[in-house]
Amino acid sequence: MIDPFDDEYFMKRALVEAEQAFAEGEVPVGALVVCRNQIISRAHNLTELLNDVTAHAEMQAITAATNLLGGKYLVDCTLYVTLEPCTMCAGALGWSQIGRIVYGASDEKRGFLKFAPQVMHPKTEVLGGILQNECTQILKQFFELRR
Repeated sequence: MIDPFDDEYFMKRALVEAEQAFAEGEVPVGALVVCRNQIISRAHNLTELLNDVTAHAEMQAITAATNLLGGKYLVDCTLYVTLEPCTMCAGALGWSQIGRIVYGASDEKRGFLKFAPQVMHPKTEVLGGILQNECTQILKQFFELRR
């Protein structure tokens, strides 16, 4: 049986958030937290709007999800994010004990896998490359317009 709520389905929803960030002049990264095939939070970068370097999509999504669930742990949840988390976000995700992280584009310059691959909770599953081309393309397009 085909699962209509697979990783690509949710990554497409995260891309919608990235597109919103793009439209707002933010680096186009979108994220959402899913629990039992239900989106419980969605977010995109807000660093420019909030003038806050910590306002990454992942941080916004984590905060919204934990507020909704009423606890600080996201053990039964999956984070979908269009770009590999940075070390800051990965640290927060590690502390949240999130069950799974699925990302689209790799970040060779600032991604956590380069600097702190052990920061995740030992039980967290990490999967990259879901809709990688689409996730990479929106970032390239954004930065080409900035140059």
